[in-house]
Amino acid sequence: MIRLSYLFIIMLLLAPNIVAQDLSRSQSEIEQKVSSILSKMTLEEKIDMIGGQNAFYIRGYERLGLPALKMADGPVGVRNYGPSTAYPVGIALAASWNPELVNRVGTMIGQEARARGVHFMLGPGVNIYRAPMAGRNFEYYGEDPFLASRTAVAYIKGIQSQGVIATVKHFLGNNQEYDRHNVSSDIDERTLREIYLPTFEAAVKEAHVGAIMDSYNLVNGIHMTQNEYFNSQVAKKEWGFDGIVMSDWDSTYDGVAAATTGLDLEMPSAKFMNRKNLLPAIQEGKLPVATLDDKVRRILRKAIQFGFLDREQTDLSIPRYNQQARQLALEAAKDSMVLLKNEGNLLPLDKSKVKSIAVIGPDAYPAVPGGGGSSRVLPFKAVSYLEGLSDYQGASIKVYYDRGLPKWEDAFDTTDFMTAESDGQRGLRREYFDNINLQGEPVMTRTDRHVNFHGSLGGGSAASFSARWTGYYRPQSTGAYQFYVSTRGGYKLYIDNRAVLDYWQQQESETVHNYHEMLHADRAYKITLEYFEKGNEANIGLGIVSSENLADPAAKTLAAQADVAVVFVGFDPSNEREGADRTFQLPAGQDELINQVVSANKNTIIVVTAGGNVDMTRWVERVPALVHAWYPGQEGGTALAQLLFGDFSPSGKLPVSFERRWQDSAVFNSYYPQGDAKRVACKEGIFLGYRHFDKASTKPLFPFGYGLSYTKFKYSNLAISPDVMKQDGTATVSFDVSNTGGREGSEIAQVYVGDRHASVPRPLKELKGFAKIHLMPGETRRASVTLDRRALSFYDVNSKQWKAESGDFDIYVASSAEQINLQGKLILQAGEVASGPATGGK
Repeated sequence: MIRLSYLFIIMLLLAPNIVAQDLSRSQSEIEQKVSSILSKMTLEEKIDMIGGQNAFYIRGYERLGLPALKMADGPVGVRNYGPSTAYPVGIALAASWNPELVNRVGTMIGQEARARGVHFMLGPGVNIYRAPMAGRNFEYYGEDPFLASRTAVAYIKGIQSQGVIATVKHFLGNNQEYDRHNVSSDIDERTLREIYLPTFEAAVKEAHVGAIMDSYNLVNGIHMTQNEYFNSQVAKKEWGFDGIVMSDWDSTYDGVAAATTGLDLEMPSAKFMNRKNLLPAIQEGKLPVATLDDKVRRILRKAIQFGFLDREQTDLSIPRYNQQARQLALEAAKDSMVLLKNEGNLLPLDKSKVKSIAVIGPDAYPAVPGGGGSSRVLPFKAVSYLEGLSDYQGASIKVYYDRGLPKWEDAFDTTDFMTAESDGQRGLRREYFDNINLQGEPVMTRTDRHVNFHGSLGGGSAASFSARWTGYYRPQSTGAYQFYVSTRGGYKLYIDNRAVLDYWQQQESETVHNYHEMLHADRAYKITLEYFEKGNEANIGLGIVSSENLADPAAKTLAAQADVAVVFVGFDPSNEREGADRTFQLPAGQDELINQVVSANKNTIIVVTAGGNVDMTRWVERVPALVHAWYPGQEGGTALAQLLFGDFSPSGKLPVSFERRWQDSAVFNSYYPQGDAKRVACKEGIFLGYRHFDKASTKPLFPFGYGLSYTKFKYSNLAISPDVMKQDGTATVSFDVSNTGGREGSEIAQVYVGDRHASVPRPLKELKGFAKIHLMPGETRRASVTLDRRALSFYDVNSKQWKAESGDFDIYVASSAEQINLQGKLILQAGEVASGPATGGK
C-alpha cells in the first residue's frame, strides 16, 4: 500500500510539468518563435524589456503580441491584488513533512494567481535556517537541504501546473535580514554545495522552476545580482537553467556589472539596467548584443512555454473567495503544528470535564496568520485562537480572555523623563541636526515631553537628519525594567553613557527592540537616544516599563478560576518580518506572563507563534503542555482548537533543531558580522543544526524531526536491498511502522545515512529520505525509501563533483534526529561514475 501511495504521489508531482508546458509546440518550435519575435525588436525595446515596469510587471509590446506580465508576492498566498487565502508559512509547511500536501497548496496558490491574472508568483523562499533570529525564517523550509528540497519541488510543481511561473528565492545565502544590502555571506565551496545550494538545484533540475530571484546580500564579497559564478556558471551552465534570473526589488547595484554577469531582469524598474547605462556599454563592447538577446530570449521562452501569448491569464471561472482553499489552509495548519510537551497527558482536553478556558496572551487575538513584509497576505477572514476556541464548543464552554500585556507602543506616551537629574523640566532635551551624523551645531533645540514621532519631528525639515535626546529617568521602585525603542531609522540608546542598544543603520521598515536592566529607586539614570533618518519624516519611539508591572493581574485571576489556561505568546508582523532580525528572547513581559499563569493554574498550555525557536529557559520545565504553531495561516484558530480537543492527533515535526540556549547554536560566534567588516563567515561549515548537535557535547532542547502524537508507534523489520550497492545503482530501505496506541495518527519516519570511513570530515548522519504514514490503532504498514549514489556522497572540492567513497554506510531509521529506532548497514562497491542527480533519496 505504501508503494502504491508513493507511486501516486510521484505521478501527481510529475504531472504539473506536463500541464504547465505548451505541448502544442516542440522545443524547437518554441525557440523559432522566440527568434522570430526577437528579430522584430529594436535594441531599445530589448533593453526596456529587461527592466520592470509599474513595480510588478514585465513590459509588454502590443505590436509584437506580447502582453505585460504580472507578478505577485508570495510565498504563502497571492498578495498585492486584494484579499486572498493566507496559508501556513513556509516553515510550517516544512513541519508537515508532507510533500503531497505542499503540492496541493502550491496548486491552489497557482489557481488563485490565475483568478487574479498573475503570471509570476514570487515564491517559494528556500534559504536555509541558520539561527532563530533571522527575520524571514518563517518563509523558508528549515535547516536541512533534503527536507527543504522535497518541500520546494512539490510547491513549485503545484504552482506551475496551473500555468503560473514560480520564482525560487533568495539566491543565495540570504540567511539573515540584518543589514542585508551590505553584508556578505562568506561560505566555502563544499558548504555551499552540501547545505545552501541543493534546494535551488532541485528546484531547477527536478521542478524546472521558471525563475530564480537573486538576493540582496553579497556572497563571498560579490553582490548576487553581479555574481557571474552563481548566476551564469552554476545555475545556467552547470544546472542547465533556461529560465529568468531576476533581481529582488532594488537589489541591483550596478547595471553593466549585473547585465554582464547573468542577471536577466531588474525589478521593480530599470534603475540601473536601462538605456542610459547599457547603450554605451554595448557601443563600447562591454556588453555584447548576444548577451542582451539571451536575456530577452529567456523572458520570451517562458512566456511561450507557459502559454501567456495564447490565452488570457485571468481565469474568471476560479472564485476569489475560495471555499476549497479555506479547507486546504485548515488541513495544512493541522498538519504542521508541533506538539513539543504533553506531561501527564494533559492533551487532548476532555470535552466532558473542561467547562472553562482562560485564553491569555498577546497572540490570542487578533489572528496572526503570518509574519511581516512582502509575504504578508491579507485574507478575507482569519480565525484567531480566541475565536477558534470560543467557537469550538459554543456556549457549552466558558472562554475567558485577557491580553495579559500592554502593547509596547503604549509606553511611549506614558514614560516620564526629566531634563536634569534633579529640579529639571519634564521631558527630554532634543537637539536637531540637518545631517545624519550628529555633526556640527544643532539647528534647533527643544524639550519633548515624550519620544513618539511618526511624521514631522516638529521644527525640522531637512531631507535627511539626525537628533539626540538627553535627560534622566527615575524609577518608582527597584526592579527589572524594559526599555523599548521603535524606529525605521538608525539609533543608539545609552544608559549612564553605556550603549545598551546599537542599531546605527537605516532599517527597511519600523522595527522594535527592547533591553532590560535592573534599576534602583534611589537614583536617576541618564538617558541618551541618538537617532538618524534618511528621509524627512521621523519614525521613532522610546518607552520604559517596569517588568513587574507588565503582566495584567486580571490574567492571573482568570487563569486561577478556569479549568484550563492557554497562553499564546510569540511574535507578529511588527517584530518578526522582512528587513530586520528579531530577538531570540520572547518580546518583553511574555516570560513573566507565562510564569504567572502557570503559578495560578497547573493545567496551562503554551502555544508559541514564531518562525522558529525562542528562548524557553525561564519556563519550559514548569509547563506541562507546549505547542509550536508557527504562523498557521488564516485557519490557525480552528486548527488549534481541534488539536487541543483531540479531533486529530498532531503529526507535525520540527524542521529545525531547537537549541536550549543561544550559546548552544552552531552559529553563536559567527551569526553577526565582526566589527565593521560587514562579512559573516559561516565558520560552522556543513555542521549546522542537527549536524552540529550530533558532534557537540551539548544537546538541543528539542531535536530536529521531533514531535509528539496522541498515539504511539513502533518500528520493526528493517531490510536494505540490495545490501551491496553498485556505484550507479540504488538501494531500498524498507521497514514496518505500527500504531500501538489507542488513536489513529500519522508518523513521520526518517531515514538518515552516516559515513564513518570518509576521507573528509562528515556529519554523523544526514537526512536522505522520509515517509509520512497514517495508521489506525493496531495497524501496521510497510514503508520504503530509495537511496541513490548522491545520498551517499559528499562534494569533493578538488574534483569539483559529488564523490561517494566505497565502504560501509550506516543506515538509521528514526522518529527524530535523536530517536534512532532501527539501524543497518549498506555497502557501496568501488568504482567511478558521473555525478548523480540532485535528490539523494525518495
